[in-house]
Amino acid sequence: MPTPESEAFLAKKPTVPASFDGVDYDDNKRLKQAQDAVIREQWVHVMMGRLVQQELNKCYYREGVNHLEKCGALRERYLQLLKDHRIRGYMFQQENYVTKK
Repeated sequence: MPTPESEAFLAKKPTVPASFDGVDYDDNKRLKQAQDAVIREQWVHVMMGRLVQQELNKCYYREGVNHLEKCGALRERYLQLLKDHRIRGYMFQQENYVTKK
């Protein structure tokens, strides 16, 4: 059963998607919320990579010399996460957003 979210958590939870689609750049409050949502999403992916790394370390320690056979799936998952998920910030997405007119 999932833990219910507290009122303080819900107050800080972003209300905009993690992109700049439909964000009015003149509205500073919505722009800041979009920036925060992009950064939060990137941090979630980084922390997911950290969890996979910890499981991979446990597997290496547990399996010993057989770690190449037993931990291959975790290793591949970790390498994929390293390649794809990094903290890049929001400036590139914000500056290169093409509006459709």
